[in-house]
Amino acid sequence: MEQNSEIIFDKLVYSCAFEKYRGYEEFIPEHFLGFQLSGETHAFGVEGNMVIGENTVVLVRRNQLIRTIKYPSKSGKYQFVSITLDREILRQYALEHKIVLDNRPEIKQKVFFEPDDFLIAYFLSLGPYINKTKEATPKLANLKIREAIELLLQSNPDLKQILFDFSEPYKIDLEEFMNQNYMFNVSVEAFAKLTGRSVSGFKRDFAKVFDNTPKQWLRDKRLNEAMYLIKQKKEKPADFYLDLGFENLSHFYYTFKQKFGVTTTEI
Repeated sequence: MEQNSEIIFDKLVYSCAFEKYRGYEEFIPEHFLGFQLSGETHAFGVEGNMVIGENTVVLVRRNQLIRTIKYPSKSGKYQFVSITLDREILRQYALEHKIVLDNRPEIKQKVFFEPDDFLIAYFLSLGPYINKTKEATPKLANLKIREAIELLLQSNPDLKQILFDFSEPYKIDLEEFMNQNYMFNVSVEAFAKLTGRSVSGFKRDFAKVFDNTPKQWLRDKRLNEAMYLIKQKKEKPADFYLDLGFENLSHFYYTFKQKFGVTTTEI
C-alpha cells in the first residue's frame, strides 16, 4: 500500500492511498474544507457517522474527534484534498467584512454537499501546489484560504454561523464525555481542550471524578471493554483493538495479560 499525506505551510493537505486504509483517530483543531476526488472516506465520530463519496465537498468543524477509513475507487486510487481554514485568517476576514453572527441556533451537523462549478475549479487549482509545479508561499496560502471562505459563503451564506464562531468549548460533564470517547487514541491535551479545560484543570477534575489518572483509567476502561467483547461477544482482538484505541496488536496482548493475568486465548 502506498499512502501519502503532505502538509504545505500547514494549510493544504493531500492524501492518496491505493488499497483500503484504516485511518487513526484524529483531533481536528481547526475547520477544514475537503473535496473527495476519488474513492470514499468513511468518518466516525461522537456526533455521528458520514460517508464522503466522490465529487463531494465536506466542511468539517473544529474541535472534534474523528476516525476514518479510506476506500479507493474501482481504479484503485484514493484522493482527498483539503484546506485548513486558519482561525486567524477567519478572524481577519470577519473583522474586514464586519460579519456579525445571528442569534439563530448554530448548525450542529457536519456539512457536506455537491460542489458547484466554482468549488470544483477551486480544488483543481490546488493541484499545482500539491504536485510541486508551483510554490505555495505563505501569501498564496492566505489567498487560497480567503478564496475558499468566499466560495463557501457564496454557496450558503448561513455557513457564517460555523466559520465565524470563535467561542471555545465550554466546560462539559467530564464523566459523560470520557465514557463516550475513551476509545479515541488521542492526547490528554486533546481531551482537555474538548472538555473546555486546561491540561492541569483536566487532570485535577479527572482525579476528582474517577479517582485515577487519565492514562490508567483509559487503559483499564479499554481493557475491560476488550474482555467483554472477547468473553461475551466472542470477538477476536484483531477485529477490535484499533477501535478501542490500541496502537498495535502486540501492545494490546501485552497490556491484556498484564492486567488480567491470562492471555486472550486462555479465556
